[in-house]
Amino acid sequence: MSDTVVVGFIRSPEGDAALAAAVAEARRRSGRLVIVHSSKGGHEDADSVVNDRLALDVVGERLRSEGLAVDVEDLARGNEPADDLVEVADREDAALIVIGMRKRSAVGKLLLGSNAQTVLLTARCPVLAVKAAHA
Repeated sequence: MSDTVVVGFIRSPEGDAALAAAVAEARRRSGRLVIVHSSKGGHEDADSVVNDRLALDVVGERLRSEGLAVDVEDLARGNEPADDLVEVADREDAALIVIGMRKRSAVGKLLLGSNAQTVLLTARCPVLAVKAAHA
């Protein structure tokens, strides 16, 4: 197993918390960070796609400038984000996956499914689930 840490990226407080935890883990392990943004594609508005890509570029460049080994993957292949995240972690032989969690109602979980649950149940490596700090 490598010292690679894979993190799911989304522009949200939960995404920011996951990224911060993943950066800390990658540094602690003297490892590499793989930032994965996944969308099904075709459903996002153009502004969201552009803003996501810009955010990924900014984060990647900032972390590289701080001396961290970083790869960024922006995927729009029609897959569920959880499937893309686990696939990247498997390919990278990741030591850890980091995901952000948000509170959802029971109905929300039933209707929308849970990417976090899928990652937790299917990942071959440990998964660190973090919550955003309350404001």
